[in-house]
Amino acid sequence: MKRVGKISRYLGRAWMTGVWIFLGAYFAFHAFQGDNSLVALKALERQEAELKTVAEQTARERAFLEARTAKLSGKAIDPDMLEEQVRLRLGFTHPDEIVILVPDAS
Repeated sequence: MKRVGKISRYLGRAWMTGVWIFLGAYFAFHAFQGDNSLVALKALERQEAELKTVAEQTARERAFLEARTAKLSGKAIDPDMLEEQVRLRLGFTHPDEIVILVPDAS
């Protein structure tokens, strides 16, 4: 009878150890696999860096376009900018000018 008691005590401890090992393995597995894993976190950080680069480029382009637009609006119109836009949109040239059309790089 003493033997049965010792065996049941050891099985009880082994069962709890097995549960803890299972839980540790479960959480370790999911830390490296799936949508919320460390690998997915690294992918999101790379994507964030790429999007920041695109956002900075877009902000620079917007600032450039806003500066050009500011020259054509308001009380003081820049005559050189106005002439450039008229020539570009309407095709006006002076009789002694030679026009060379260059495709836009962007």
